[in-house]
Amino acid sequence: IQKTWRGYYVRKYIHNFYALKKYLNAISVNNMLVRSELQEYAEMRENEEKMKDLEKQEKEKKYQARKMHYLLSTEQIPGIYNSPFRKSPDPMELLLRKSKPLNHRKQKVKSPFAYGVSDWPTCKKPPAFVTALPLLPIGRQKPQGPFRDTAAVLCQRYKPLEPTLRVAESSNSPPEKAREKTKREEWRNPIHDNEFLPFSSYHKNEKYEPSLHRSGKYGQEAYGTKHFRELYPEKWIADK
Repeated sequence: IQKTWRGYYVRKYIHNFYALKKYLNAISVNNMLVRSELQEYAEMRENEEKMKDLEKQEKEKKYQARKMHYLLSTEQIPGIYNSPFRKSPDPMELLLRKSKPLNHRKQKVKSPFAYGVSDWPTCKKPPAFVTALPLLPIGRQKPQGPFRDTAAVLCQRYKPLEPTLRVAESSNSPPEKAREKTKREEWRNPIHDNEFLPFSSYHKNEKYEPSLHRSGKYGQEAYGTKHFRELYPEKWIADK
């Protein structure tokens, strides 16, 4: 009776079968909604990536068409994309007709003398030295011999001033003042501050400390026992 009553009570109030079935159905419906939304989002991202790839390929094709515009057909000579053996011209030929030729602009090389000295933080006015190359005489010829080019010599002669950090930095800057303070402290506090003692009374004031060579386990051998060559008479073949 107790077993039957416990089973009925648990299934009725604690582990309700119908409530659990309803909860599981709601979870399955929610999972289906989430899966469908994720599938739509993945398809949308995939379409966006495809559109980006197509735009990139289209831009690349247009750039190549502008770059190879010289391959366009003329009235006299057909181009490589407009073969007379084809029924219709290649799509690249049509793209070449629509596109404009690519302009190859020359890069402006900045002159080494264009940098002004007034751009430095410590200079108020530019100095009075020459910052531009003088014009060379028209009828002047290169001297005979192993001489360098005149333009290279002038570039070396009138190259811009490049001061070091010590020169460019002001003497009143905070780092320089900090260095002066550090120098004064080093001069005031010397490294070796021990009082000098004469040799006659040195052993009376301090305890003698042997050197590392003499403080070993075996000590130092007496003078005269060291030899440049060791002899082993027992290994001799003869007496001499």
